[in-house]
Amino acid sequence: MALVSLKSNVQGKQVKAAAERAQRARQAAAARPKDPVTFGILVGNRGFFPGHLAESGRREMLEACKAEGYGTVVLGLKDARHGAVESREEAKACAALFRKHAGSLAGIIVTLPNFGDERAVAETLRMADLGIPVLVHATSDDPRKMGADHRRDAFCGKMSACNVLRQYGIPFTLTSTHTQRPESEGFRADLRRFAATCRVARGLKAARIGAIGARPAAFKTVRYSEKLLEASGIAVETIDLSEILGRIGRLADGDRAVKAKLAAMADYVDTDGIPQPALLKMAKLGLVVDRWMQEADVTVSAIQCWTALEEFFGVVPCTIMSMMSDVNRSSACEVDVLGTVSMHALALASETPAALLDWNNNYGSDPDKAVCFHCSNLPRSFFDDAAMDYQAIIAGTVGRENTYGTIVGTVKAGPMSFARFSTDDVSGCIRGYVGEGEFTKDPLKTFGGAGVVRIPNLQPLLRHICTHGFEHHVAGTFGQVADAVHEATTRYLGWSVTRHA
Repeated sequence: MALVSLKSNVQGKQVKAAAERAQRARQAAAARPKDPVTFGILVGNRGFFPGHLAESGRREMLEACKAEGYGTVVLGLKDARHGAVESREEAKACAALFRKHAGSLAGIIVTLPNFGDERAVAETLRMADLGIPVLVHATSDDPRKMGADHRRDAFCGKMSACNVLRQYGIPFTLTSTHTQRPESEGFRADLRRFAATCRVARGLKAARIGAIGARPAAFKTVRYSEKLLEASGIAVETIDLSEILGRIGRLADGDRAVKAKLAAMADYVDTDGIPQPALLKMAKLGLVVDRWMQEADVTVSAIQCWTALEEFFGVVPCTIMSMMSDVNRSSACEVDVLGTVSMHALALASETPAALLDWNNNYGSDPDKAVCFHCSNLPRSFFDDAAMDYQAIIAGTVGRENTYGTIVGTVKAGPMSFARFSTDDVSGCIRGYVGEGEFTKDPLKTFGGAGVVRIPNLQPLLRHICTHGFEHHVAGTFGQVADAVHEATTRYLGWSVTRHA
């Protein structure tokens, strides 16, 4: 009876500890800082249409942005007639205002409460010359108010504005329907989608990726072009794995920072059954990687594995990578730099963690389902419950004692988005695909981190991946953000990206 009672108490403490970790993870996710988004607001006006519509439309757009938590920069009512843009002088004033706030603006919203002046709209954007996303919005007419005092004609004016923007070579984004009221849920959804597009465009253009170690010799699939990435503003900073291991060798076991990292790991995931020497190695590895990333001014990374770290250091890097990804500092394994780019784009759009997965297995005979898997370094938030374990695939080669550190569990159910980008040296471009699906509750008995995904028309997607030579790695995040990622990468970065539907 005593043994049974003791065992029950131990199990009860483990369950309680797991519940406390899960609660802390949920609190951390809720407190995770969001990337602030501020829009420049360009209000169009045309003199022979009712001016009061420009003024009320300006107010309605500002209220819509405020309601969604977005900042705004806009001409004041004293700076221009109705706070809108029609004349050349008003265009110059608006452009100067936008340039003054260039460092904080993520995108520009062109709103047409009446027909608007297409010349003034285009000239403002040309003179501002910020190179940021532009959303073109037109306010709906009310069929009951089509007299001279309330008629908008923004339906028509939007076409003229887009025509001239196209002539000027200024890329722009359209709303889901041609005209919308700013207070409508349809426009609010478009506003959120545009904010995600802006985050992706801004984040990728300024991305700095840390490549830690050389790619595994057998993984030619993850080869990439630094030069093509650089052309899109994405920098890659490299460090040899020997330098990382050398810095680890200079760390004392009792170092205060090492102890803090150990405590953070224990708070992050269940480490029951993991040898203390392995945990100590992981803590030192994580600390050195953190310090180097800060030193190199990189926020996302791709790390060497298979099998140098296991053979010459004695752990896998999965836990420290999982911890970084779980706070939106995406980290891809096997030095898959474009996998990191794919993760980073999704995390920027969703403002939630992203993971790198393998398109790994069929799921029975269902053509729209597959098993997505990794060993794993998936973020803790991808699971309802997770624990630290050893890497079952390569344990037989390098020894189980050298492979502790994976994060294992079943991916929780929910809507998801996926993306994969690749540098195509032959055509000299960056290409990719994005789409949406869902992680399901289908049962799955395996090791590592895995989940069943259902994607409509999956077979044509798999054919596309094989036909065009894409990698077996794919990034995923919870939420539906494929449209925003597609818009940002194609319209504002000029990549060749397919939207799977």
